[in-house]
Amino acid sequence: MSAATTGAPVIQARGLRKAYRTKLALDGANFRIEAGRIVGLIGPNGAGKTTALKAVLGLIPFEGELDVLGRDPRTERDDLMRDVCFIADVAVLPRWMRVREAIDFVAGVHPRFDRARCERFLSNTQLNPKQRVRELSKGMIVQLHLALVMAIDARLLVLDEPTLGLDILYRKQFYQRLLEDYFDDQKTIVITTHQVEEIEHILTDVMFIRDGKVVLDAAMEDLGGRFTELLVNADQAEAARRLGPVDERSLPFGKTVMLFDGVPQATLSALGETRTPGLADLFVATMRGTYA
Repeated sequence: MSAATTGAPVIQARGLRKAYRTKLALDGANFRIEAGRIVGLIGPNGAGKTTALKAVLGLIPFEGELDVLGRDPRTERDDLMRDVCFIADVAVLPRWMRVREAIDFVAGVHPRFDRARCERFLSNTQLNPKQRVRELSKGMIVQLHLALVMAIDARLLVLDEPTLGLDILYRKQFYQRLLEDYFDDQKTIVITTHQVEEIEHILTDVMFIRDGKVVLDAAMEDLGGRFTELLVNADQAEAARRLGPVDERSLPFGKTVMLFDGVPQATLSALGETRTPGLADLFVATMRGTYA
């Protein structure tokens, strides 16, 4: 990562490899995540996102080197989990469980859970400790999950597709509250998703993963200076291609959109209209052919 952060990284992976029978889920992945960052680990289904997280959390054996908060997840998992909080799909909670039972459960399993902080958060909602999950709306379930997560004073928060199954309003609410009420420069958040647009605004860094390899690893602030999209007419298309676009797509009326990595914008402006691509544009270009 290009983050200007000193000290040891929160996560350092070198040559991370994991095979499931005939499928290679991680294929020599290398990445580094610094403290105080919000990192999006983004890729299509089956790209290796969840496998990478499972390795970080010490849930699976793997090959290669992996250091998380100064520990090896394979041999020091119990120590590691004192400083880590992991949340998957927020829409999944046992339907029979009462709100107070969910609080009791997390308080019992995580040493850094602050019950008073959780209850303060819930006091600003319509949630009742006696309510069962099956009686809650999806929005209320989001609020319960947020209360549980934000009451854990973890140095590393890992979120695996956390808003799966929620509509856009609740997805936005989840990420906004996470940003406003939880995150600070002492915490690091890693989020896996394939819904690029909804987390773009909260990320400090992005990693694209494809076929078990990290194919893009950059700070969000660096993307604008690195990547440029060029809208070019047919008469300038060949000249533009000689500059080595990393992707191109055709538009009506003979126009073509090309994506360039590291080519100065001034050079491209002479050939057509330029703009800075969004994260979704970069994702589609990087993953082109993956879904075929």
